Amino acid sequence: MIARTPKLSVVGQCALLGVARSSAYYRPTGDSAEELALMRHIDRIFTDHPMFGSRRMQVMLGREGTSVGRRRIRRLMRRLGLWAVGPRRATSRPHPAHPVYPYLLRGLKVERPNQVWATDITYIPMAKGFLYLVAILDWATRRVLAWRLSNTLTTDFCVVALEEAIGRDGTPEIFNTDQGCQFTAEAFTGVLKAHQIRISMDGRGRCHDNIFVERLWWTVKHEWVYLRPCADGREQKASLAAFFDWYNRRRPHQALAWQTPDEAYFGQQQAALRAA
Repeated sequence: MIARTPKLSVVGQCALLGVARSSAYYRPTGDSAEELALMRHIDRIFTDHPMFGSRRMQVMLGREGTSVGRRRIRRLMRRLGLWAVGPRRATSRPHPAHPVYPYLLRGLKVERPNQVWATDITYIPMAKGFLYLVAILDWATRRVLAWRLSNTLTTDFCVVALEEAIGRDGTPEIFNTDQGCQFTAEAFTGVLKAHQIRISMDGRGRCHDNIFVERLWWTVKHEWVYLRPCADGREQKASLAAFFDWYNRRRPHQALAWQTPDEAYFGQQQAALRAA
């Protein structure tokens, strides 16, 4: 809002806006190398042990030779979007004004493509900074239908991924999410309702309600991201594009009788068309 102009000084503009002059000269600084290294360390531990809260995270870091105060760990975990399984992650923190929908998958036999889709958000570390990743997964075949990166935990990048998946792969019967405010927002649920998709949401503190997306995050990080650190967002986007191409087309799953997600997804679709 402050502009460099000969017609009105910075002091005059600050006086009109009612802000301190120092704020006009402030330039935000990035995270220090030490802070980013600690965040990456916390993320690695949490990926393997999602039940760890700040107390046990502090103990684990201490056993590995890193002495950190619990309040600092709690602050960084919240920033990373990490929250112990009970209650779950900060990315799942509900908005008090948003409606929450019942969980529809309990006891349901999911056995065909586009019967159930699921989504979640995770933290992706980089050499200098971090991003948030959202992915939409077909529950029966484990195929990743769409994904997006963002530097903020907002709803818009989730909506873009959802619209891309629907535009390319049609619509599921049920769409399952957690109770995070990104997924309970009208901007997101409105897209589902417009396509007459039934909305299902995990119970609070129940990480296993969306277990296949949780397994995807472990694979993303341990089989790719941690082994291929990226310097910036552009490099990370290209790296993840290569990962999801490999994951869908070339990585076999034991639960799919050693088929790849693409083979399971498109093969079952063709079988259903032939049967019809």
